[in-house]
Formats: sequence, structure tokens, C-alpha cells
Amino acid sequence: MAPTGSDEPPRTASEPAPPTPLSRLAELHGVAPAYSPSPGRTVAAPDSALVAVLAALGVDASTPEAVRDALARHEAATAERLLPPTLVAWGGLAPAPLAELPAGTRLRIATEQGEELTSAGHLPPGVHRLSATAPDGRTADTHLVVAPTRLPAPPGRAHGLLVQLYSLLSRRSWGMGDLGDLTELTAWAGRALGAGFVQVNPLHAAVPGEPTDPSPYRPSSRRFPDPVHLRVEDVPEYPYAEDRDRLSALLERAGRLRDSVLRKGALIDRDAVWALKREALEAVCAVPLGPGRQAAYDDFLAEEGRALEDHATWCALAEVHGSDWRSWPTALRDPRSGATARARAELRHRVDFHGRLAWLTEAQLSAAQRSGREAGMSVGLVHDLAVGVHPDGADAWAQQEYFAAGMSVGAPPDAFNARGQDWGLPPWRPDRLAACGYDPYRRLLRALLRNAGALRIDHVMGLFRLWWIPAGGPPTEGTYVRYDAEAMLAILVLEASRAGALVIGEDLGTVEPGVREALQERGVLGTSVLWFERDWEGDGLPLPPEAWRADCLATATTHDLPSTAARFTGEHVELRDRLGLSTRPLDEERTAAATDVREWLALLSRLGLLRGPSGGSPASAEEAEIQAVHRFLLRTPARLIGVWLPDTVGDRRPQNLPGTWDEYPNWRLPVADAEGRPVTLEELAASPRLHALIDVLRDPGGPAGSPEGPQDPAGRAP
Repeated sequence: MAPTGSDEPPRTASEPAPPTPLSRLAELHGVAPAYSPSPGRTVAAPDSALVAVLAALGVDASTPEAVRDALARHEAATAERLLPPTLVAWGGLAPAPLAELPAGTRLRIATEQGEELTSAGHLPPGVHRLSATAPDGRTADTHLVVAPTRLPAPPGRAHGLLVQLYSLLSRRSWGMGDLGDLTELTAWAGRALGAGFVQVNPLHAAVPGEPTDPSPYRPSSRRFPDPVHLRVEDVPEYPYAEDRDRLSALLERAGRLRDSVLRKGALIDRDAVWALKREALEAVCAVPLGPGRQAAYDDFLAEEGRALEDHATWCALAEVHGSDWRSWPTALRDPRSGATARARAELRHRVDFHGRLAWLTEAQLSAAQRSGREAGMSVGLVHDLAVGVHPDGADAWAQQEYFAAGMSVGAPPDAFNARGQDWGLPPWRPDRLAACGYDPYRRLLRALLRNAGALRIDHVMGLFRLWWIPAGGPPTEGTYVRYDAEAMLAILVLEASRAGALVIGEDLGTVEPGVREALQERGVLGTSVLWFERDWEGDGLPLPPEAWRADCLATATTHDLPSTAARFTGEHVELRDRLGLSTRPLDEERTAAATDVREWLALLSRLGLLRGPSGGSPASAEEAEIQAVHRFLLRTPARLIGVWLPDTVGDRRPQNLPGTWDEYPNWRLPVADAEGRPVTLEELAASPRLHALIDVLRDPGGPAGSPEGPQDPAGRAP
């Protein structure tokens, strides 16, 4: 094996390391031999990481001789290659590599629309097949992605709600929020609040287990939604199920489960909810479909094809052998084996059950989006795409050829986490994606955009590069692997434009130069969070509203950050200290947080945004401050303004506290008021505090926003 590094200090950006055969080989395959955690500083990736990552890409670099052979093979293949496996054409114009082909090269383009073209003139949008034959006999068969130049801007300015669906319980929920609740929320928010959108957490299918991983960002499948979100009573076959006593008993148990969360302070128990719903759905799915419904289901099965068959097969096999497919009998670990085909036939009733659940869930998602648009929303639902999938789940089993074996995605060490992060998600292989014309990525986007007015992409920087960590190693022993960002963006723009949807990239944290500019060029909106918007290259003070970018979703907080009330009261500092997450003594953390708040309050005060009583009733200082924050967001040019739903009722608790596992109830908290009492959807709709905050967004200059003179932020210590 190659050496694993040295004891030399990190090199600065002005002192690049001389290239080695291994580093040259790595760069040729998109593997970074070094990275820059901060301006002016370069850190070399361990040679062991380069060797391991190259192996995961099918390149042997285990010895100096192997490296030399791999370099020679790559040079020979490059000289022989006529075109790369995927080309991008923006706006229908021929891509530059075609102009560089030898004179006399013959082209044939088979378009998605079924046309045959012999030149790359003005090309229709789509993913086409391009064949080229050069005079010297070399040939190429390439995927040609033709995408609009950019996505259109949002249709006017809009405000909307951000919510983790599981946390939104109504009087009809079965212990966690469901798609019936989402349909009610979109209809109410659009009609009563003037909202243009509702953004939800990823609704991807989870990996079943005891207990199930509650994180929506480590799903079994990103392609299919989780049936735990179904409103069982809204399934058309529900009234015709034969065992009414059984269903009545399940409804009673669901009511007790709901009340335990809303009245007794219990945490959301996803496994208990699913156990009840699965039993009820088995009774409901025993009802034969009518001819029209059967035809619709058959169409769904045909449209989803092998992807749904694989997903449903994995679900059925997991019921028998457990959810970790690597522990299954060897022959079943291959989704294309004869043993798997036989098992699918033997379990056909369970396979059909899981296929039908995917169809039912898709239908209720469609109803939620339709409800929002009918209520006047300009966008509707904003779905969330997680950055990856669970290594044990359905996608990792069904798409093994596209995932890098023995690798995990994470983040390198930085100023916020000296140890780096390992998210436990297997990365897609960029070479395999390019070779198939990004087929799994295209189909994933198409499925998510089917019932969405917009798509939020978690860690959108992953379209450009991801931090790969070899199995068994710490995050510090990883390196970046680059993806073809132009192709990834082109597919994204193509599919979103076809769906008439916006795209929002979560581009928080460390972002390499040029990424935000590339996203903006293609019409992908960014994400701006108030507490991070400071003049980092100047005095470090809060950024005035006119200096914010326009092409973004602007918010006060997110699911991974403290609520706005917790920021102003300092409760997030106490929470982190109790859980041992603080990196400084408590007094220092308190001082830093108080300074942060004072600086923001000073700016809000100078702008005249801190105001007194709202709507004729006294408002607490905390409510006035939260309202001021949202008046500030309106002062920015941001095209979309998002309101974290728990902020509307003063919830103190984050939905997720990064750095914790079982120390904090991540992803299991219902929306609650300032005292920690869970608040139902019906109570939210009647909340004076919520309506006072939304009035700020609907009519910032009206009576609800009448200034009473600036307040002195120093008059009250956070």
C-alpha cells in the first residue's frame, strides 16, 4: 500500500505540493489530492484515502506499479475517446466538444421525441442519444442533455411556512402529522394566511427497524414516499373494508397514541404509528379495486416500472430477512439474481401490498399539492431532497452499481467541527452516473417534482463535490470527489422546467468559490438564514437588508438551528451546555450569544423595525422581536420569505440538534408553544400570536406594523 501521509504541517495555498503519480491519477478521476478548509490554507489528503477512493472508482492504485499502469491506461483511453459519455447543451445550442470533432465526423441524434437528426442545430429539450463516427473509424455513443439556459424566477414575491410534517398533529392524526394534515395546512395557509408555499421535510421512505431511524435525511429510498404519512381514512377503499371492528379498535388506539403526545408529553413514536397504520392498511388493501381505480393503479405500476418493483421487493424481503440487505442470504443480495426473482414471485402479495402503498401515498401527495394551488398558492408544496440514502435500504440494494462500495459521505474538519462529520450515506459514483446519462438521478427528480411547486436540495454543494470517507476511517481521513456539476445542473434544470417548478439549494456553511454563482446562473435559488448573514469580509456586523441577495429563500432559522425565541432568550446556549456540546465555558457561550443578539437588535432598532403593541393587544418583548426579524426579512430583496412554523407560537426547541443521537429527541417533537405544550393544527389556526406574525408579512406597513419609535436593545439583556 502507498504511505498514508506524513508529519509535515499543512501546506499553505502559496506552497502547493509537487504532484506525484498518485496525485495526478487522483485528479484525472476527479479525486482531490488536497482541499482548502479556509482561505490561504491547504491540507493534503492522506495517500491512503486517495488509494481507497480510487479503488471504489474501479482504479487500482495500491502500488507504484499499479499507479503507473493506471496512468498509462487513462492516457490511452483519453487519446482513443471521441466524446465523453455525457454532453450538455444549454438552450438547444450545440455543445463545444462537437465543434472539436475531426472534420468529416458523421453525427446521428435520436431524440427523446422520436426524431432522427443528423446535425446538432437547434435541439429540443431532453436527454437524447448522440452517435458519432470519425473518418479514422473511431466512434462514440453519448448521452446529450439539452436543457433550458436557466429556470424562470418565482412568480412574484411570496411568503410561506416551513414545517416538519411529523411534528404537525391535528385532532385526526394517528400520533404524528400526516398527508391529511398537510392538505389541511396548505388549504388554510393559502386561503387564510396568503401563503405562497409550504415547505416540508423529506417524505422519503424510511428503513424499518426496532427502532426505526427517525431522521428523514437517512431514508431507505428517496424515490418513493413513506406510507407512514398516509391518512388511512382518506383511502377510497377504507369505507368498504370488511373488518369494521378491527378498524374501530385501531382508531381508538391511534387516538390514545395521539393524546399521549398532545396531552401527556410523550414523544412522537413513528414505529407505534406505523404498526397501527400497517395493520389498518392491510385490511383496506384487501378490498378489491374498482375497474377505474385498478386501471389507474396499473398505469402507475407501468410508469414506475422496475424501480417500483425493486422497492416493493426490498420491502417484502425486509419483512422476512430484516432491513439490512447485506445480512440476507447471499443470492438475495443481488436484485437481479434468479433467487431474487423466485422470492419476488413467492412474496407477490406482499410485493403488491407495498406497491399499492406507494400508489396511495403518491395520490395523497398529489391532493396536498392540488389543495395548495386551489387555495391560491403561487408555488404550493416545496419538497425536500435528502443528500443521500441509508446504506441498508432499498435504493442502496437496488442501485448497487451506482454506489461507491466502502465509502461514506460527510464533511471535512472545519472551524465548526474539528473532527469532521460522517453522515453514513453511500455516495453515487460519478463515472457510473455519466455512463448511463444520469438515469437514476433523472428519475429521482422526476418523481419528486411530480407533486411539487418547488424542490429544496439539501447540501446542494453535493452537485459539485462530496467528501468521501473510506469505511472504518475517521472523517479526517477522507477527500473530496468531484461530480460533473454542469451535467447535474442541466438534468436538474431540465426536469424542474418540465414540471414548472422552482429549485432551492441549501447552500449554507462552507461553499467553494464559484458554486453560488453557477447555481444563480441557472436560476437555482439559494438559502439565506438571518443569523449567518454578516459582513464576514468587513466588520463582521449583521448585513443590512439591502446587501442580501435576491435569488434566495430567506428565513430566520431552520430545523437544525435554534428557534428564534430560543435565540432571543438564550435558551439554546443552556441546552447545548447541558448536553456537553459547548466548545467554550458556559459564561463565554452566553456572552457570545448575547452579543450576537444585541448586534441584531441594534440593527432592527436603527431600521425602525422593533415596534410595540400589535393589533391592539400588548405584545411581549419576545414577540415584538420575532416580528421585527420578519419585517427585516421583508426589507431584503429575497424572492421567498419562509416562516418556521414553530416560531409562530414561540416554540423553544429545535427539531434536530446536530451532534446528538439519543441525548436529544431529534425528529420526535411536536410543534409546541413557549411553555412546551403541544399545539394542534386546529389551535395553530386560531392562534392570535401566529396571526399577528403573519400580518407582518401580509401587510408590513399596515396597522399591525405601526411603529411606536425605536426600542433600545440594550434595555433588556437576552
